[in-house]
Amino acid sequence: MSYPKQIQNLIEAFQRLPGVGEKTAARLTFYLLHVPDTEINKLGNAVLGLKKDIFLCSICRNISDKEVCEICSNSSRDKAIISVVEQPLDVFSFEATGKYWGFYHVLHGVIDPLHGVGPDELYLKDLLIRLGPGSPVKEVILSLNPTMEGEATAMYLAKQIKELNPKVAITRLGVGMPIGGDIEYADETTLSRALEGRRPF
Repeated sequence: MSYPKQIQNLIEAFQRLPGVGEKTAARLTFYLLHVPDTEINKLGNAVLGLKKDIFLCSICRNISDKEVCEICSNSSRDKAIISVVEQPLDVFSFEATGKYWGFYHVLHGVIDPLHGVGPDELYLKDLLIRLGPGSPVKEVILSLNPTMEGEATAMYLAKQIKELNPKVAITRLGVGMPIGGDIEYADETTLSRALEGRRPF
């Protein structure tokens, strides 16, 4: 017996989300069948507003509801340090530690030739612009996941930064992040230790 078309369509839509299998997608769909219309409308409006009301910060490329994000507009943060991360979720993970007071730059991915992602598909040039002549930045922390792609991206970035501005110190996260681990899933203690134990790259 097959599901009615509307139900099957929603199940398939949920399955396209990361980490959602067929059974979870079906559970979510049938749960929504019993929710009041007002709740369904709230959910629908939230999804529609996600792309409409969210921007990429014009400076760091993190997600924001303004042209310049809350972090970049905070004058009390340390202008001498930029932490380069892969995804916006990584920023939220670091902020939860309460141990980092510099700025960020979000690449929105890593160099991954097998999946057709090269340097031009990432926000690398925006970072280099921030490190150009007159930049107050003294240290760039390459806070990329310790994967093959993360390491390759870090090496590429380090070379570009050294050529552009040899005075900038380039560091990598220290002890705390396991090889193959994702920053997004690391706990606050692990991230704090990784920041404190960062090393020259």
